[in-house]
Amino acid sequence: MKVAVVVYSTWGHIYSLADKVVEGIKSTGAEVELLQVAETLSEEVLTAMHAPPKRKDIPVLNPEELPKYDAFVFGFPTRFGAGPAQIFEFWGQTGGLWASAALAGKPASFFVSSGTPGGGQEVTLRNSLSFFAHHGMPYIPLGYKDTFAEITNLEEIHGGSSWGAGTYAGSDGSRQPTELELTVAYKQGVSFATHAVKFTSEPEKKSETNTATISASDSTTNIATKPAAKTTETSKTARQSQQEPAPTATKSESKCCVIV
Repeated sequence: MKVAVVVYSTWGHIYSLADKVVEGIKSTGAEVELLQVAETLSEEVLTAMHAPPKRKDIPVLNPEELPKYDAFVFGFPTRFGAGPAQIFEFWGQTGGLWASAALAGKPASFFVSSGTPGGGQEVTLRNSLSFFAHHGMPYIPLGYKDTFAEITNLEEIHGGSSWGAGTYAGSDGSRQPTELELTVAYKQGVSFATHAVKFTSEPEKKSETNTATISASDSTTNIATKPAAKTTETSKTARQSQQEPAPTATKSESKCCVIV
């Protein structure tokens, strides 16, 4: 499985969280790349905002390259309860991918930063779900299973929620992600990769290969052990076996229910 961690950062806080998300994904054995979307602000404006230079070690992602990845984690700051203009510009260039359903079925998740508590972390991620919905991409939230202790910690101020990892930058951008926030980001990487692989075709391909091997072995055994006089019957049985689904495939099928 190949995962893309796609970010936009103005003052560097998202970069710090992204490094931990990448580290968590790598720990599961998945392949991962850290990428960033293009900046839309001019150098003059960025200088006036006292924004540091963008990291040169992180390539700028062309939206047309998205289909080569199997799963995605997007990280960006809040802007009035939504993502920044740079993220909207990036998704605005994916109309062709939407038309061809190139991203359909590929799982994705979020992490975020805001200036202060109550600065819109959860609502920003909720408002960003429309990107996934229109592309048919399953959303994998962080939840509480692996981060309950950190997210429910009331001993210190911290960002992040069941929606995804998060940090507070402070009104002047001087606050940096804490150890707790970085831990949540790492655990999100681990959790996401663990669940995202279930949406890829790799387990299915492996199951098909095993089933084909078992079927071929069974056919060879039947032919070798049965008398020659029953060749016609054996051939008929073999043809029926090939047409019917293998028992191992049935065992690997998942079950679901509809609750109304």
